[in-house]
Amino acid sequence: MAQDLKRRAGDDDRVTRTQEMLYELTVGEVMSDNVVTVHPDQTMSEIRILMRDNRISGAPVVENGKLVGMISIEDLINALLEKRIDVPIREGMTTDVDCLYSDESLVHCIAKFYRLGHTRYPVLNRKGELEGIITKGNIVEGLLRKLEIEYEQTETKVSAARQRPAMRKFFEDVFADEISFTFKYNIVGQTLQHAGTAASELKNALKKLGVCPPLLRRIGVAVYEAEINLASYTQGGEIRATIEKWGVSVEVLDSGPGILDVEQALQPGYSTAPDWVRELGFGAGMGLVNIKKCSDEMDFTSSVPEGTHLTMRFYFTS
Repeated sequence: MAQDLKRRAGDDDRVTRTQEMLYELTVGEVMSDNVVTVHPDQTMSEIRILMRDNRISGAPVVENGKLVGMISIEDLINALLEKRIDVPIREGMTTDVDCLYSDESLVHCIAKFYRLGHTRYPVLNRKGELEGIITKGNIVEGLLRKLEIEYEQTETKVSAARQRPAMRKFFEDVFADEISFTFKYNIVGQTLQHAGTAASELKNALKKLGVCPPLLRRIGVAVYEAEINLASYTQGGEIRATIEKWGVSVEVLDSGPGILDVEQALQPGYSTAPDWVRELGFGAGMGLVNIKKCSDEMDFTSSVPEGTHLTMRFYFTS
């Protein structure tokens, strides 16, 4: 099944710098590492005093350096109602805890907040050790801090109305029957260990070639989403980016298993991510939706079991 999708003129769907940072920043960069923790052998009565004194509504429960549960104000209220205020925390804590990892992209952290509705998440390293805690407030503070740093570095930005893209000028000044630059990246499937690397490298290459920041943002986000899809759902594939006079074309190819229902896959929230991907915070069902949003044009062909061929086009503006 093939899909040829174009962005409608006037749609307010450009990628802002703040949105781009959600893909660049990791959970570890915005989390709070000043965490009040408790031991499972402490009593519920003790946690009541600790919550009051520290003005917190919950805390990770840690034993031998490992996270074993979470205790919340709701758990404390239940203990009070059941007159079990003097029992150990381990008897009233939540043991099935949703966690985030410090090296995860912030965009997937936000998706998890949206999907599960929690107010906080403990943050672990890949050894399972507690490194911090993250709330929605931490995310906002982290983004503002990053923006402030960039502002202090006085990053020069020219308004889109006055800017003449450097790549467009290059093609206008050089005479040849055909000119193009091609970048190729091989993506390993069934692992997220290096997912996002190709998108980052391509973005850096295009930046050196003079592609303007607003266009870089859209390309970076779209290619990142495509790369995560390749790494999550397929045995691997290839990303090819070609820069020509009119703009940038990005092709994403894999050899299977393909998508059975393309229309459904283009709906927000749809996901067929396996459990191992969901456990890492991915699979929020926004990949193709975000790609469509960022691209000027998107061609999408998929068949089972042959695989998927995705083409994204991004046009230089005059």
